[in-house]
Amino acid sequence: MNADRIRALAAAQPVAPDGRHHVVGLSGGKDSTALALELAEREPSIPFVFFITPTGDELPTMVAHWADLERRLGRPMVRVTNGTLDSWIEHFRALPNSRQRWCTRLLKIEPCLAFLACLSDPVLYVGLRADEEARKGLYSEKVDTRFPLRDWGWGLPEVLAAIERHGVTIPARTDCARCYEQRLDEWQTLAREYPDLYAAAEAQEAWVSEIRGEPITFRSRTRDTWPAGLAELREKWEAGYWLQGEAQRRQGSLFGDDEGPQKCRVCRL
Repeated sequence: MNADRIRALAAAQPVAPDGRHHVVGLSGGKDSTALALELAEREPSIPFVFFITPTGDELPTMVAHWADLERRLGRPMVRVTNGTLDSWIEHFRALPNSRQRWCTRLLKIEPCLAFLACLSDPVLYVGLRADEEARKGLYSEKVDTRFPLRDWGWGLPEVLAAIERHGVTIPARTDCARCYEQRLDEWQTLAREYPDLYAAAEAQEAWVSEIRGEPITFRSRTRDTWPAGLAELREKWEAGYWLQGEAQRRQGSLFGDDEGPQKCRVCRL
Protein backbone atom coordinates (compact mmCIF):
# COMPACT_ATOMS: atom_id res chain seq x y z
CA MET A 1 0.00 0.00 0.00
CA ASN A 2 1.25 3.47 -0.87
CA ALA A 3 1.23 5.02 2.60
CA ASP A 4 2.52 8.38 1.35
CA ARG A 5 -0.34 8.66 -1.11
CA ILE A 6 -2.88 7.78 1.57
CA ARG A 7 -1.46 10.44 3.90
CA ALA A 8 -1.48 13.00 1.12
CA LEU A 9 -5.13 12.22 0.34
CA ALA A 10 -6.07 12.58 4.00
CA ALA A 11 -4.16 15.86 4.41
CA ALA A 12 -6.07 17.38 1.49
CA GLN A 13 -9.50 16.79 3.03
CA PRO A 14 -11.50 19.61 4.65
CA VAL A 15 -11.95 19.63 8.43
CA ALA A 16 -15.31 20.58 9.93
CA PRO A 17 -15.66 23.48 12.42
CA ASP A 18 -15.56 20.95 15.27
CA GLY A 19 -12.02 20.02 14.24
CA ARG A 20 -12.99 16.59 12.95
CA HIS A 21 -13.22 14.91 9.58
CA HIS A 22 -16.77 13.78 8.80
CA VAL A 23 -16.42 10.85 6.43
CA VAL A 24 -19.03 9.04 4.34
CA GLY A 25 -18.03 5.72 2.78
CA LEU A 26 -19.85 4.94 -0.46
CA SER A 27 -20.28 1.49 -1.96
CA GLY A 28 -22.53 2.90 -4.66
CA GLY A 29 -25.51 0.82 -3.57
CA LYS A 30 -28.90 2.22 -2.68
CA ASP A 31 -28.27 2.67 1.06
CA SER A 32 -24.96 4.52 0.91
CA THR A 33 -26.19 6.57 -2.06
CA ALA A 34 -29.33 7.66 -0.22
CA LEU A 35 -27.26 8.41 2.89
CA ALA A 36 -24.76 10.61 1.04
CA LEU A 37 -27.40 12.61 -0.81
CA GLU A 38 -29.51 13.09 2.30
CA LEU A 39 -26.57 14.17 4.48
CA ALA A 40 -25.47 16.70 1.87
CA GLU A 41 -29.01 18.08 1.79
CA ARG A 42 -29.64 18.10 5.55
CA GLU A 43 -26.22 19.27 6.73
CA PRO A 44 -24.88 21.68 4.08
CA SER A 45 -22.54 23.35 6.60
CA ILE A 46 -20.55 20.15 7.19
CA PRO A 47 -17.76 19.56 4.62
CA PHE A 48 -18.34 15.84 4.32
CA VAL A 49 -15.57 13.72 2.88
CA PHE A 50 -17.16 11.26 0.47
CA PHE A 51 -14.83 8.40 -0.36
CA ILE A 52 -14.85 5.19 -2.38
CA THR A 53 -12.48 2.24 -2.63
CA PRO A 54 -12.32 1.29 -6.33
CA THR A 55 -10.95 -2.11 -7.31
CA GLY A 56 -10.41 -1.33 -10.98
CA ASP A 57 -12.96 -4.01 -11.85
CA GLU A 58 -16.14 -1.92 -11.73
CA LEU A 59 -18.56 -2.13 -14.63
CA PRO A 60 -18.98 0.99 -16.81
CA THR A 61 -22.44 1.58 -15.29
CA MET A 62 -20.86 1.80 -11.84
CA VAL A 63 -18.19 4.24 -12.99
CA ALA A 64 -20.93 6.38 -14.55
CA HIS A 65 -22.92 6.19 -11.30
CA TRP A 66 -19.98 7.52 -9.30
CA ALA A 67 -19.57 10.37 -11.78
CA ASP A 68 -23.27 11.20 -11.44
CA LEU A 69 -23.00 11.23 -7.65
CA GLU A 70 -20.04 13.59 -7.80
CA ARG A 71 -22.10 15.97 -9.91
CA ARG A 72 -25.04 15.77 -7.50
CA LEU A 73 -22.88 16.16 -4.39
CA GLY A 74 -20.98 19.03 -5.94
CA ARG A 75 -17.54 17.68 -5.13
CA PRO A 76 -15.22 14.88 -6.22
CA MET A 77 -15.20 11.67 -4.24
CA VAL A 78 -11.90 10.61 -2.72
CA ARG A 79 -10.60 7.45 -4.36
CA VAL A 80 -8.73 5.36 -1.79
CA THR A 81 -6.97 2.49 -3.50
CA ASN A 82 -4.50 -0.31 -2.82
CA GLY A 83 -3.67 -1.60 -6.25
CA THR A 84 -6.32 -3.22 -8.43
CA LEU A 85 -7.91 -6.64 -8.64
CA ASP A 86 -5.70 -7.40 -11.64
CA SER A 87 -2.52 -6.38 -9.83
CA TRP A 88 -3.28 -8.62 -6.84
CA ILE A 89 -4.18 -11.56 -9.07
CA GLU A 90 -0.77 -11.16 -10.71
CA HIS A 91 0.92 -10.75 -7.31
CA PHE A 92 -0.58 -13.90 -5.78
CA ARG A 93 -0.83 -15.79 -9.06
CA ALA A 94 -4.22 -16.78 -7.78
CA LEU A 95 -7.89 -15.89 -8.16
CA PRO A 96 -10.08 -14.67 -5.31
CA ASN A 97 -12.72 -17.26 -4.53
CA SER A 98 -14.72 -18.69 -1.65
CA ARG A 99 -11.52 -20.17 -0.18
CA GLN A 100 -9.30 -17.13 -0.77
CA ARG A 101 -11.22 -14.00 0.14
CA TRP A 102 -8.25 -11.64 0.04
CA CYS A 103 -9.83 -9.21 -2.42
CA THR A 104 -12.16 -7.50 0.08
CA ARG A 105 -9.45 -7.24 2.73
CA LEU A 106 -6.78 -5.83 0.43
CA LEU A 107 -8.88 -3.67 -1.85
CA LYS A 108 -11.54 -2.42 0.57
CA ILE A 109 -10.85 -2.91 4.28
CA GLU A 110 -7.14 -2.17 4.57
CA PRO A 111 -7.09 0.99 2.42
CA CYS A 112 -10.19 2.27 4.22
CA LEU A 113 -8.60 1.78 7.65
CA ALA A 114 -5.33 3.35 6.49
CA PHE A 115 -7.20 6.41 5.20
CA LEU A 116 -9.26 6.80 8.38
CA ALA A 117 -6.13 6.48 10.52
CA CYS A 118 -4.63 9.52 8.77
CA LEU A 119 -7.64 11.78 9.38
CA SER A 120 -8.27 14.12 12.29
CA ASP A 121 -10.48 12.35 14.86
CA PRO A 122 -12.79 11.06 12.09
CA VAL A 123 -16.50 10.43 12.32
CA LEU A 124 -17.58 7.69 9.91
CA TYR A 125 -21.14 7.68 8.57
CA VAL A 126 -22.41 4.25 7.50
CA GLY A 127 -25.57 3.41 5.58
CA LEU A 128 -27.10 0.68 7.74
CA ARG A 129 -30.89 0.91 7.90
CA ALA A 130 -33.29 0.75 10.85
CA ASP A 131 -34.65 -2.57 9.54
CA GLU A 132 -31.17 -4.13 9.68
CA GLU A 133 -30.74 -4.24 13.44
CA ALA A 134 -28.61 -7.38 13.38
CA ARG A 135 -25.97 -5.82 11.15
CA LYS A 136 -23.02 -4.00 12.70
CA GLY A 137 -20.63 -1.51 11.23
CA LEU A 138 -17.43 -3.11 10.02
CA TYR A 139 -15.23 -0.41 11.53
CA SER A 140 -17.28 0.51 14.59
CA GLU A 141 -14.67 -0.76 17.04
CA LYS A 142 -11.90 1.22 15.37
CA VAL A 143 -13.50 4.58 14.64
CA ASP A 144 -16.40 6.70 15.91
CA THR A 145 -19.26 5.47 13.71
CA ARG A 146 -22.73 6.89 13.20
CA PHE A 147 -25.76 5.38 11.50
CA PRO A 148 -27.99 8.25 10.34
CA LEU A 149 -30.46 6.01 8.51
CA ARG A 150 -31.21 4.29 11.81
CA ASP A 151 -31.38 7.61 13.63
CA TRP A 152 -33.95 8.78 11.07
CA GLY A 153 -35.90 5.52 11.36
CA TRP A 154 -35.32 4.74 7.71
CA GLY A 155 -35.99 1.25 6.44
CA LEU A 156 -35.98 0.04 2.87
CA PRO A 157 -39.15 1.96 1.82
CA GLU A 158 -37.66 5.27 2.95
CA VAL A 159 -34.37 4.58 1.21
CA LEU A 160 -36.12 3.71 -2.05
CA ALA A 161 -38.30 6.81 -1.74
CA ALA A 162 -35.21 8.98 -1.30
CA ILE A 163 -33.53 7.41 -4.32
CA GLU A 164 -36.65 8.10 -6.39
CA ARG A 165 -36.96 11.66 -5.09
CA HIS A 166 -33.39 12.43 -6.09
CA GLY A 167 -33.93 10.82 -9.49
CA VAL A 168 -30.99 8.46 -9.12
CA THR A 169 -30.68 5.13 -10.89
CA ILE A 170 -28.70 2.52 -8.96
CA PRO A 171 -26.72 0.17 -11.23
CA ALA A 172 -27.85 -3.44 -11.35
CA ARG A 173 -24.32 -4.42 -10.37
CA THR A 174 -22.33 -2.46 -7.77
CA ASP A 175 -19.79 -5.22 -7.10
CA CYS A 176 -16.78 -6.27 -9.15
CA ALA A 177 -17.40 -7.56 -12.66
CA ARG A 178 -15.56 -10.78 -11.75
CA CYS A 179 -16.90 -11.21 -8.23
CA TYR A 180 -16.79 -14.91 -7.38
CA GLU A 181 -20.01 -14.59 -5.35
CA GLN A 182 -22.15 -13.40 -8.25
CA ARG A 183 -25.01 -15.52 -9.48
CA LEU A 184 -24.83 -17.67 -12.60
CA ASP A 185 -27.23 -15.36 -14.46
CA GLU A 186 -24.93 -12.44 -13.66
CA TRP A 187 -22.02 -14.24 -15.29
CA GLN A 188 -24.28 -14.84 -18.26
CA THR A 189 -25.21 -11.17 -18.44
CA LEU A 190 -21.52 -10.25 -18.21
CA ALA A 191 -20.75 -12.53 -21.15
CA ARG A 192 -23.56 -10.98 -23.21
CA GLU A 193 -23.14 -7.29 -22.36
CA TYR A 194 -19.40 -7.09 -21.70
CA PRO A 195 -17.77 -9.88 -23.73
CA ASP A 196 -14.32 -8.28 -23.44
CA LEU A 197 -14.48 -8.36 -19.64
CA TYR A 198 -15.71 -11.94 -19.69
CA ALA A 199 -12.90 -12.92 -22.06
CA ALA A 200 -10.36 -11.28 -19.74
CA ALA A 201 -11.72 -13.33 -16.83
CA GLU A 202 -11.45 -16.48 -18.96
CA ALA A 203 -7.83 -15.64 -19.74
CA GLN A 204 -7.03 -15.16 -16.06
CA GLU A 205 -8.52 -18.55 -15.20
CA ALA A 206 -6.37 -20.15 -17.92
CA TRP A 207 -3.22 -18.31 -16.77
CA VAL A 208 -3.60 -19.19 -13.08
CA SER A 209 -4.59 -22.77 -13.90
CA GLU A 210 -1.44 -23.22 -15.99
CA ILE A 211 0.74 -21.83 -13.19
CA ARG A 212 -0.93 -23.95 -10.51
CA GLY A 213 -1.09 -27.09 -12.59
CA GLU A 214 -4.78 -27.61 -11.86
CA PRO A 215 -8.09 -26.02 -12.86
CA ILE A 216 -8.59 -22.73 -10.97
CA THR A 217 -11.85 -20.86 -11.40
CA PHE A 218 -13.68 -17.85 -10.02
CA ARG A 219 -16.82 -19.95 -9.61
CA SER A 220 -17.04 -22.72 -7.04
CA ARG A 221 -17.17 -26.20 -8.56
CA THR A 222 -19.76 -27.26 -6.00
CA ARG A 223 -22.08 -24.28 -6.34
CA ASP A 224 -24.33 -25.74 -9.06
CA THR A 225 -24.37 -28.31 -11.84
CA TRP A 226 -23.09 -25.93 -14.51
CA PRO A 227 -19.40 -25.89 -15.54
CA ALA A 228 -17.25 -23.90 -13.10
CA GLY A 229 -14.77 -22.72 -15.74
CA LEU A 230 -15.83 -19.61 -17.61
CA ALA A 231 -14.63 -20.90 -20.99
CA GLU A 232 -16.63 -24.13 -20.60
CA LEU A 233 -19.60 -22.14 -19.36
CA ARG A 234 -19.51 -19.85 -22.41
CA GLU A 235 -19.21 -22.83 -24.74
CA LYS A 236 -22.30 -24.38 -23.19
CA TRP A 237 -24.25 -21.16 -23.65
CA GLU A 238 -23.05 -20.79 -27.22
CA ALA A 239 -24.32 -24.33 -27.85
CA GLY A 240 -27.78 -23.12 -26.88
CA TYR A 241 -27.96 -24.15 -23.22
CA TRP A 242 -29.07 -20.80 -21.82
CA LEU A 243 -30.64 -20.17 -18.45
CA GLN A 244 -34.42 -19.96 -18.64
CA GLY A 245 -34.61 -16.17 -18.34
CA GLU A 246 -31.93 -15.69 -21.00
CA ALA A 247 -33.64 -18.10 -23.37
CA GLN A 248 -36.89 -16.17 -23.02
CA ARG A 249 -35.09 -12.89 -23.58
CA ARG A 250 -33.53 -14.16 -26.80
CA GLN A 251 -36.76 -15.64 -28.13
CA GLY A 252 -38.98 -12.74 -27.10
CA SER A 253 -42.30 -13.26 -25.36
CA LEU A 254 -45.37 -14.58 -27.15
CA PHE A 255 -47.01 -11.16 -27.04
CA GLY A 256 -43.89 -9.12 -27.75
CA ASP A 257 -43.91 -7.41 -24.36
CA ASP A 258 -40.86 -9.06 -22.83
CA GLU A 259 -38.82 -6.61 -20.75
CA GLY A 260 -35.93 -8.97 -20.08
CA PRO A 261 -34.97 -10.88 -16.93
CA GLN A 262 -36.31 -9.40 -13.72
CA LYS A 263 -34.11 -8.73 -10.73
CA CYS A 264 -35.47 -10.59 -7.72
CA ARG A 265 -33.00 -9.54 -5.00
CA VAL A 266 -33.77 -6.42 -3.03
CA CYS A 267 -30.09 -5.57 -2.84
CA ARG A 268 -30.05 -5.07 -6.60
CA LEU A 269 -32.59 -2.24 -6.44
